[in-house]
Amino acid sequence: MKARLFHLWCLCCTIGLLICLTALLGFILNRGAPAFSLSLFFGDADTIKAIFGLEPIWDGIWPACIGTITVVTFALSIALIPGLATGIWLATSSDSRFSRLVAFGIDILAGIPSILMGLFGFTLILFLRNWLLPSANTCLVLSALSLALLIIPYLAVATRTTLNALPPSLEITALSLGMTRWQALRMVLLPQAAKGISGGIMLAAGRAAEDTAVIMLTGVVANAGLPGGVFERYEALPFTIFYYSAQYQSDAELQMAFGAALTLLCLTATIFSVSNFLLRTSSRQH
Repeated sequence: MKARLFHLWCLCCTIGLLICLTALLGFILNRGAPAFSLSLFFGDADTIKAIFGLEPIWDGIWPACIGTITVVTFALSIALIPGLATGIWLATSSDSRFSRLVAFGIDILAGIPSILMGLFGFTLILFLRNWLLPSANTCLVLSALSLALLIIPYLAVATRTTLNALPPSLEITALSLGMTRWQALRMVLLPQAAKGISGGIMLAAGRAAEDTAVIMLTGVVANAGLPGGVFERYEALPFTIFYYSAQYQSDAELQMAFGAALTLLCLTATIFSVSNFLLRTSSRQH
């Protein structure tokens, strides 16, 4: 009886979560879909010229889309190897006081508020400006570095958890067949853990794409145009949504905020879909 009640309670929680999620998505679609048009992305600028940066865009979110993709890609490229390597080391190292201390630190970093990481990036610029580089300023590379530090714990925890969840018999069998520990890890354990690790990468990408606090303090501004370089300021969708929703002066600007929110939702959904497709393709090949 208790098991059935518990199962029913879990089912009700799942249904409630799906209802809330459907209501949220429906609200964003209802408010954002009417704003979806070329003018949302390019304003009054010529579409072809605006895409290639030949004409400035003053009333569109195209620069914010490119800025978001750029900073997320840059952050992932910085964080991917350190995050995966940390997770692999935590999963394969022997139990010791040092490994427990590192794992505890990673868990703390995974829960750190993003505003603190933004303050770290801003303080870093102040330090560089006062001591090493007087011309240093907030920019895209600083945002990417701060976001990378924010998502490294997600990658490490996902990798460690996935590898620890594998049955010990996999490694034992690989070692008994004459493989070294490195060969067992590379040829047996990591391919088996690929799905869980990919889930961690997607979670990290979504975390980087939606964060506003970090980029506000480290380089994002309004009307910066397309990214002119890694040492220049830029636009991003999370800040665009915040900017228009907090300071809108007309219904058109509010609709623009909802259109940007729907665009960000589609962007993250595309990232997840492409990652799942690549993962399934890789699994079929193996």
